[in-house]
Amino acid sequence: MSFLKINNLSVDYKMRKETVYAAKNVNIEVNKGEILGLVGESGSGKSTVGNAIINLIDEPGKVSSGSVILGDLNIHENSESIVKYRGNKIGLIFQDPQTSLNPILTVGEQLIETIQTHLKLSKEDAKNKSINLLKEVGIKDAEKRFDDYPHQFSGGMRQRVVISLALCCEPELLIADEPTTALDVSIQSQILDLIKKLTKERNLAVILITHDMGVIAETANRVAVMKNGNLVEIGETKKILTTPQQSYTKSLVSSVPPTNKKISRFVIVEKENKKNNIKILNRWTKKEISNQDLVQVKNLNKSFDDNFFTENSKNSVLAVDNVSFEIKEGESFGLVGESGSGKSTIAKMIVNLFRPSLGDIFFDKTCITKIKHRSELMKFRKQIQMIFQDPYSSLNGRLKVKDIIAEPITLHNPSISNSDLNNYVNDLLDSVEMTQKSADRYPHEFSGGQRQRISIARALATQPRLLVCDEPTSALDVSIQAQILNLLKDLQEQLNLTILFISHDLPVVRQMCDRIGVLKDGKLCEVSNTEDLFLKPSHEYTKELLHLMPKIESIYN
Repeated sequence: MSFLKINNLSVDYKMRKETVYAAKNVNIEVNKGEILGLVGESGSGKSTVGNAIINLIDEPGKVSSGSVILGDLNIHENSESIVKYRGNKIGLIFQDPQTSLNPILTVGEQLIETIQTHLKLSKEDAKNKSINLLKEVGIKDAEKRFDDYPHQFSGGMRQRVVISLALCCEPELLIADEPTTALDVSIQSQILDLIKKLTKERNLAVILITHDMGVIAETANRVAVMKNGNLVEIGETKKILTTPQQSYTKSLVSSVPPTNKKISRFVIVEKENKKNNIKILNRWTKKEISNQDLVQVKNLNKSFDDNFFTENSKNSVLAVDNVSFEIKEGESFGLVGESGSGKSTIAKMIVNLFRPSLGDIFFDKTCITKIKHRSELMKFRKQIQMIFQDPYSSLNGRLKVKDIIAEPITLHNPSISNSDLNNYVNDLLDSVEMTQKSADRYPHEFSGGQRQRISIARALATQPRLLVCDEPTSALDVSIQAQILNLLKDLQEQLNLTILFISHDLPVVRQMCDRIGVLKDGKLCEVSNTEDLFLKPSHEYTKELLHLMPKIESIYN
């Protein structure tokens, strides 16, 4: 008998001008000891269904029809009981552990508070239970870490703390909303193994909300696919992923980059998968590819101090340790590794946001780390642009899109006329497949994928030769990711761009890059041609990363 039954659930948001139907007549059942994957793009209704289960739909939203039955409790008929059930019968794991934890309370204080809220235990008994929970989720030296604050844990360790909080009151249902999206492949593997282990040992019913189909393939027993608030398809994971019946499901599955081979373009079923005709080509001063090194990184070191970023003190942390590599003009060079491996620090030194502690960076044979005059540095900043992971925080929310894109153009070409400026902005929007009407809107009016397109347009505004992409698609759904990555491939091919591509998503890196460098603890483990690295890795750490990589192909075995 099913432990959780969602019957004809509809959730509506009545806005001033329209009603948004976030979920429409959704029917789902989950058994104990089972992991149900809930997948779909942003806005598909995944998190809405999860929030409806615990009766946490914010105003002006409301459950307009249907029911959620948990055991014998009809949640929406008894709102007082569900308050007691949250944290007790139902455990929650959210995407970002940093914002899920109270930064001014120790981990132990938060665990004790939660336990004593729901269970009749003394403070001493609650403390012992908390320490045992921390041990159960794999936190070493749990007795010592009990008194640490959230910021003293890594991202993966913080997520383990969140899981211990979710489990501390012996829940029967666990809702995990994108629990591994921000984690590296090795940490992700540990968290998913932990969830599978706890599901079996505690006989939990688990709903795993994610857009990562590789995670679904290796973790979920069944999968439910949502689109625009509707339940499109539901069934056993292997059946849904290998023989999907609906075109939308086929689109999601085919958009997943394969881990066992390299493809020329990402497949997009529901949208014609054609190359973009770049409209800014007439304005672009293309430099012929010389097959020479455009970027040379030589013996690069970067140290940070815990206090005020004072370099090379006794408390300093060596973030980048004697790293050297080259990027040829016109190639895509990938940097992979766990959080803290030094990937983003190297990127920020290349774009001159950080200065190296030691070593040099050459761009087109000029040592840019030795440049002191601002006017000289501006010439190179124009040629090196960066696309950041989060397009929402990297775009100025107070400016319209046209002003965001125009800003770097006018900075480097102050004499440009208003007419030419507007035409150039419109051409840039066209080149990233955005309408010209987008120019008069603000960033918050766009989806994540659209905001990333605007970020790319801004990066292209100065006609750079090097594009530094720091996790440009990690926060995007798989189908949107495919569109953005195809766009980057088109831009590189038609504009002769050189790309430094930083990511912890190994399947994506395989499809995007010609060569790859693997970083661990600030050191460069190996550099190799992409296919050689995936087929014949030489370093043990690389072999471990490839082994832990979630593989959608595993469902076929």
